Amino acid sequence: MDTTRITPFTAATTSGESATLPQGLTVLYFYPKDNTPGCTNEAMAFRDLHPQFLAAGARILGVSRDSLKSHENFKAKHELPFELISDPDETVCNLFGVMKLKNMYGKQVRGIERSTFVINSDGNILREWRGLKVPGHAEEVLTFVKSL
Repeated sequence: MDTTRITPFTAATTSGESATLPQGLTVLYFYPKDNTPGCTNEAMAFRDLHPQFLAAGARILGVSRDSLKSHENFKAKHELPFELISDPDETVCNLFGVMKLKNMYGKQVRGIERSTFVINSDGNILREWRGLKVPGHAEEVLTFVKSL
């Protein structure tokens, strides 16, 4: 894949922090909604591998359209050691082209396509996964990060 450079941005995150990209090696994962089964499993997989991501020099950031309050509850409930970005106006989602029309109970709705991006400190996307399935995904991302 040709390297794509991201547009630099800063976004509000949990814990009253803000995240700026590019800034170091970052795993940026987009998920549809806090406290849904697939999104919870994905967050817990990244949580469980977090020490290994840190050892490989990468930080993890999760992104959804949920509010910071929802994110704080989700983070606390599942003991997530990384920050979550609240993107209710879809600014960050649109930078990465993850908003898609999806079928839900026979109706078309706009939502986040589950996607992950590995971004270096220069803002280059080193790898992307789109429309992914949760089982084994965090492990696959970690394997890629370790290979850098």
